[in-house]
Amino acid sequence: MDSLLALFSDPAAWAALVALVVMEVVLGIDNLIFISILSNKLPDEQRKRARRVGIGLALVMRLTLLSMIAWLVGLTAPVFDLGLSGPVDAHGAPAFETQFSWRDLILIAGGLFLIWKATKEIHHNVDPAPTGDVFETKGVAAIGFGAAIFQIILLDMVFSIDSILTAVGMTDNLAIMVIAVLAAVTAMLLAADPLANFINKNPTVVMLALGFLLMIGAVLIADGFGVHVPKGYIYAAMAFSTLVELLNILSRRAQGRKVPKNS
Repeated sequence: MDSLLALFSDPAAWAALVALVVMEVVLGIDNLIFISILSNKLPDEQRKRARRVGIGLALVMRLTLLSMIAWLVGLTAPVFDLGLSGPVDAHGAPAFETQFSWRDLILIAGGLFLIWKATKEIHHNVDPAPTGDVFETKGVAAIGFGAAIFQIILLDMVFSIDSILTAVGMTDNLAIMVIAVLAAVTAMLLAADPLANFINKNPTVVMLALGFLLMIGAVLIADGFGVHVPKGYIYAAMAFSTLVELLNILSRRAQGRKVPKNS
């Protein structure tokens, strides 16, 4: 306890904590969008439970990985090298890595899964199957509760590894990392239902969110190949697209409130 009090009496520790909480919340947006889209494919009575289970699993995975930091950091060590002489950039450095670690392979697999999943959902939105015995709504193919949780677990693992490795890169203090993870997951828990309901009530937002997942998947694959896209660019593009879509929603609502004049 004394060590914790001493730690948080240090302004540098508070600065690191605030920066890490903000970073973890931002990184959690990707996870939350995926959970929201997937849970909205379930019957109404199962959606909230799926979100709670998905976010709870995200917390468990992050805390488990924090308890195995030495093993987690070891995931960044190369496990094989393709030995290829790929293209080089303007400075003569390789344009992409030919050495791959377990982290790289996990990011590539997660990115491919996200692209496949988002593409499949876009197809169902653009060309929905006829409504039959399987629960289906708003052109989104339904899945079972178990299948939804399984897919959430797969992406939770990818996002959790990325999240914790980011935390390790920002601070070496375990207490700060644990508090930041708890704060980020709490924010996800509070935002889960409002975000999912908003996405469900606005079909165009569903397509925007699926576009975000496509972009995030591409960034994960690029990161796995050693092409590091600054996260600030990604989230700035997402924020701008969201702002434009919100303006479109407000415009549609304003037009809907207009009373047609009698001729």
